[in-house]
Amino acid sequence: MKPTEFKRRRSQLMKMMGKNTIAILPSASEIIRNRDAHFPFRQDSDFLYLTGFNEPDAVMVLMPGRKHGEYILFCREKDPEQETWNGRRAGQEGAIETYGADDSFPIDDIDDILPGLLEGTDSIYNVMGRYPDFDKRLIGWVSHIKEQSRAGLHVPSEFVALDYLLHDMRLYKSREELRLMRKAAAINVRAHKRALKLCAPGKFEYQLAAEFDHEYRTHNAHHAYPAIVGGGANGCILHYTENTDELNDGELLLIDAGCEVEGYASDITRTFPVNGKYTNAQREVYDVVLAAHQAAVKKVKPGNHWNDPHNAAVRVITRGLVELKLLKGSVSKLIKERAYRKFYMHRTGHWLGLDVHDVGDYKVGDQWRLLEAGMVMTIEPGIYIPARSRGVHRKWWNIGIRIEDDVLVTRQGHEILTDALPRKATEIEALMAS
Repeated sequence: MKPTEFKRRRSQLMKMMGKNTIAILPSASEIIRNRDAHFPFRQDSDFLYLTGFNEPDAVMVLMPGRKHGEYILFCREKDPEQETWNGRRAGQEGAIETYGADDSFPIDDIDDILPGLLEGTDSIYNVMGRYPDFDKRLIGWVSHIKEQSRAGLHVPSEFVALDYLLHDMRLYKSREELRLMRKAAAINVRAHKRALKLCAPGKFEYQLAAEFDHEYRTHNAHHAYPAIVGGGANGCILHYTENTDELNDGELLLIDAGCEVEGYASDITRTFPVNGKYTNAQREVYDVVLAAHQAAVKKVKPGNHWNDPHNAAVRVITRGLVELKLLKGSVSKLIKERAYRKFYMHRTGHWLGLDVHDVGDYKVGDQWRLLEAGMVMTIEPGIYIPARSRGVHRKWWNIGIRIEDDVLVTRQGHEILTDALPRKATEIEALMAS
């Protein structure tokens, strides 16, 4: 992503902050996996959104109107020995030349420099609670200034939640962001098609999971979250991630997998027959979920509320469950009583962006948020019928179905970013047979 994109975001944020304010945002740190091995580093999404800087142990400071430069980046110094072992660092020169900082200082000097930057400001914008150790240091710096207030030092009077401004910004995707999300979607579609074609009885869940690893890494993408590859009964576990079981003839396979490109995520779920042909019972439930998906997507357009797609999906699913005799009673009463939650217990979607479950409020005040152009969400209705469900005929047991796509709100309506992956049962069967 171009440096100008990050500069635009920082400028927009600082306009909203106003004068005599300061924003302080730490980066993520490396996390120990075991002994001296680390988990793969993933930058804090807010930090990445504003800086594009992908190193640990850094702190971003924004000071609207500062004469010597509004954007300050504390980061690790260049260190040839450490870089030989652990990879290159940007250092202070790179922070300025590559990442657009106006000033850059060694992270080890932050205790000496940052209190001086805080002095004279009225409000501190930060993400209190996300990084408790850094919060303690920040409070300590402010307390130190307070101790010197008799000497005329101006003490910041309030802490303000940076999330409130920043997360609303992140809700509306720019052209650059959508370019990356479309790329992530295209890679993910190819990975799902690969798994569909290779699926067969006798294979193991982890073998199909490996196909996603291959496709993602081939295109320089990474998993956005641990893949769910659940065959049979495992498809009824919403967050199943063991991916160890053998795939059996006559069962369904639910795959929920997504990749990220430069931090931006895709998120797709498809449910298909292990042997390439849906049984009558599986097809009946599948068509209900597909109809719910279609009804929900139709509600994704500017001016509708966030909850409208969910309500549409609930109506279709509840009516379908009644027609299949899995629920008894009037549709309206069953919806009011939330009886559908026995088989459909989650929401129909979530925001999507730098985080799979992306930031942004779903309500404004007491009202569901209005959908606007530039927002990206998932649509993912489902029906899950575990074995031995009370009052349910065994022909329905272990049918777990979810259909999920990534949907952009446009000025005219919507765009399904993942539309290249088939959803209809006949199309899926044809792809598996090809």
